[in-house]
Amino acid sequence: MTTLRITDGDVTSARAQVLVLGVARDDGLKIVSGALPTSVRRAIVRDLERIGCTAELGGTWRIPSPVSLATDSVLAVGMPLKPDADAVREGAGAGLRACTGVKSVVVALPTASQPTLAAACEGALLGAHVPLRITSGSATDAVASIAVATTAPRAARSAVKRNTVADVKATSLARDLVNEPPVSLTPAAFAATAKKQCKGLPIKVSVWEPERLLKESMGGIMGVGQGSANPPRLVHLEYAPKDVKRHLAFVGKGITFDSGGLSLKPPKAMETMKCDMAGAAAVLAATRTIAELGLPVRISAYLACAENMPSGTAQRPGDVITMRDGTTVEVLNTDAEGRLVMADALALAAESHPDVLIDVATLTGAQMVALGTHVAAVMSNDGSLADHIRDAGGAVGEPFWHMPLPDSLRASLKSPIADMKNIGEQFGGMLVAGLFLEAFIPQGQSWAHLDIAGPAFNDAAPHGFTPKGGTGFAARTLIQLARTSGR
Repeated sequence: MTTLRITDGDVTSARAQVLVLGVARDDGLKIVSGALPTSVRRAIVRDLERIGCTAELGGTWRIPSPVSLATDSVLAVGMPLKPDADAVREGAGAGLRACTGVKSVVVALPTASQPTLAAACEGALLGAHVPLRITSGSATDAVASIAVATTAPRAARSAVKRNTVADVKATSLARDLVNEPPVSLTPAAFAATAKKQCKGLPIKVSVWEPERLLKESMGGIMGVGQGSANPPRLVHLEYAPKDVKRHLAFVGKGITFDSGGLSLKPPKAMETMKCDMAGAAAVLAATRTIAELGLPVRISAYLACAENMPSGTAQRPGDVITMRDGTTVEVLNTDAEGRLVMADALALAAESHPDVLIDVATLTGAQMVALGTHVAAVMSNDGSLADHIRDAGGAVGEPFWHMPLPDSLRASLKSPIADMKNIGEQFGGMLVAGLFLEAFIPQGQSWAHLDIAGPAFNDAAPHGFTPKGGTGFAARTLIQLARTSGR
């Protein structure tokens, strides 16, 4: 496992294989980093110019170190001339991703404040994380040690290190779960993993199997999972330290594979559908870390796990199911399955009367149409909660954008034979899905829905601290929410 140290800003005598520096272009190349002698800066700039360094954002260029440095080589990362915390996080991540086959790295980026120091540590550790890869050859080893140089006050360093290591551990767990092949991460396997991850921590884990799901009227989860040979599960995690004032409930979508059911997806669209449990992965990882840190807040977490498959027993378009709260739903598209498992879990979570109820799901492709693959959506019946989520996500490099829940679209969910349909107006599909979930929230309950369909899985080239595959998006936001709610 990669170890992290935070050191003083002078890196001239730092012994490591690679020194990561920032570089920007402003009337020529400029080093964007901590304390380095002018002569060393000039030597580095000269050698970077010789190899054609453009200082393009996110680009990396590696050169031998000047003789006055103790490191073997210098790796320059393209950054803004005056980077903020997000740019530092991205730069540190890009730098560490480029350090393949390297064991020791020193990161010297602008880290004079606590937020930029945290960002550098976080980005470096996330960039160093090696994604799950099943291969007959030898696996790629992660960087063994990272030292982040800073001029930030010493008093802040221990807390930054503790929180950063914990947050990255959670993100790495969520990434690994998303990358797991669906043949091995079935609903039952996900439940077993949750038990294993929470072992030894003050978390009570309860698993509802099909018999209990039927008894508890979880018609959404059972309906989605009835076509699969791998039956559904609901996993309930409860972290309840004594004498806490705030109670947060998290609900995560755990569709371990989504074929679309009888409303079958095209083959190409199925290739990444092992990621449809990214919401549940983020909730599990965050809850585990919150308990490990001993944060003063109660967490009730629910992982709604099912496999959506076509078969002779699969849910049919036109079926009517009865949900946990008694609502009847006409299922017209079996590929709109996430909202069904989430509605059951939301209704159940609301019964514990939390102060705040937050669900996390890769719910709609429409989210990507609206916001792309780097920004997630937040929809809420509580404007202050939505703002709180945006602030929490922004603090850890997970951007959210507040989207509306328009009354004009509610009518499209009406059914002639049931209380609701599971699909409505085609345009604004992300908003319609949010409205569907809101119908299962009791009046007066503060609630937010996080649609992370785009940012949860990176099917393009790696960038910054983001690898190809599972990203672990939202885990750090949930932890940050718990930190700020527990104050």
